[in-house]
Amino acid sequence: MFGISFSELFVIAIVALLVIGPEKLPKVARTVGALTGRMQRYAAQVKEEVNREFRFEELQKLQEEIKQAVISTEQNVQKHVANVENSIDSIGENNAVQNQETIQDVPATRKPRAKPVKTVSDDLEKKPTRVAKTSVASKTKSTVIKQKKPVASKNLTEKVES
Repeated sequence: MFGISFSELFVIAIVALLVIGPEKLPKVARTVGALTGRMQRYAAQVKEEVNREFRFEELQKLQEEIKQAVISTEQNVQKHVANVENSIDSIGENNAVQNQETIQDVPATRKPRAKPVKTVSDDLEKKPTRVAKTSVASKTKSTVIKQKKPVASKNLTEKVES
């Protein structure tokens, strides 16, 4: 430990036996052992405290590096988002310009492709007359479908009048 060999320790033990005496030597040896143990524990605590401080400083440096990395990553993401938004805006503007050009190219007098089916009623007593029109693509004339009045309703009106 301190560069003391066994022979030197043996000489120290013999001198201590002669100076202290055989009666007090065990008590002194216990006291010296306890003090040595305390000194070793104190040295271990100091080492641990130094190591703890060193690790704490390393963790603070690591934390600062991580913060810098997060900030730079966030800035990169914001730049990319801005680039994407700009490209989307430019695409939208290009589409709007193209739509304006196609609207200007389309003639104003455009005929509808298909006409809806309409229902027309002349009187309240008659059933409605349906007018069915076919599409312009088939080039047929519109037809009128008339439905006849049921016979039972004539009988009811004759009975009511009499």
